Amino acid sequence: MAEKEGAIINKGHEEGLKMALSLMEEFELPLGLLHLADVIEVGYDTEMSGYVEKRRIKNLKGVKGRELMLWLPAYEITVDDPLTGNVQIKSLAGITKTFPAEAFAAGQ
Repeated sequence: MAEKEGAIINKGHEEGLKMALSLMEEFELPLGLLHLADVIEVGYDTEMSGYVEKRRIKNLKGVKGRELMLWLPAYEITVDDPLTGNVQIKSLAGITKTFPAEAFAAGQ
């Protein structure tokens, strides 16, 4: 994959996890948002990419969630308020799921 100018590239589980947690804190996203090792309804490619801004990840690639019997790629994640609000996950298929932010707390 071609690298974009200004992109941050990390390789390996440990370095990738450290960077992901650092970005979650910096952009006020729940720390457990992408670290769901024991959940079988979510899948990750070996490479994930997207644009991160405050309380939002857009143009997300490399994350899928299961809806009924289909695996749909997550395209955008938005956090209403990181402490008390909801997390909305949108797919390219037009399906949006809303979850309480505490469902993505670190260690959950």
